[in-house]
Amino acid sequence: MSGSSSSAEHRPARADLHDALGWIALGVAVLVGSLTMDRLENQNINPYTVPGLLPGLLGIAMVILGSLLALRSWRRGAFTEPRPVATPEQRAQRVRIAVVLALCIGYGVGLVGHGIPYWIASAIFVATTILVLQRMSADEVRRQLTPASWAKAIAIGVCAALVIQGVFQELFLVRLP
Repeated sequence: MSGSSSSAEHRPARADLHDALGWIALGVAVLVGSLTMDRLENQNINPYTVPGLLPGLLGIAMVILGSLLALRSWRRGAFTEPRPVATPEQRAQRVRIAVVLALCIGYGVGLVGHGIPYWIASAIFVATTILVLQRMSADEVRRQLTPASWAKAIAIGVCAALVIQGVFQELFLVRLP
């Protein structure tokens, strides 16, 4: 096809470098997490079926692919191109991403595994995330938190938590905290 080009040519090399660093960091975190998982040696588990094997391999793949993306962005001039000025929409998007990351970290570090039943912690997380993101909406009408929006968020949170717990415990036979 003449005249067509890949989307990589339109994406700034510096943005690819930032994404690459994120993938490398995530891959390292997944790899470290998989290496610190219980190996279940006391239960005579086959070494090829131990928990953490697949996540470890996925973590290695993320590090390799992130490194390849970083190399490509470096070759495309990630360190020499001028820094773009963020638009108000881009800044608002960054704030939303930071809020979602904070909510996820709060869920993983603060709620799960600290005595609260898993389904309750998950219901709180889902409902809170819905309400916070609704409150951050650019649309003035959607930003209003009415009793109906609270009820809807709580209902979705409870239903999602119960489905997740049921699927993992009954279908995948994974005991949740």
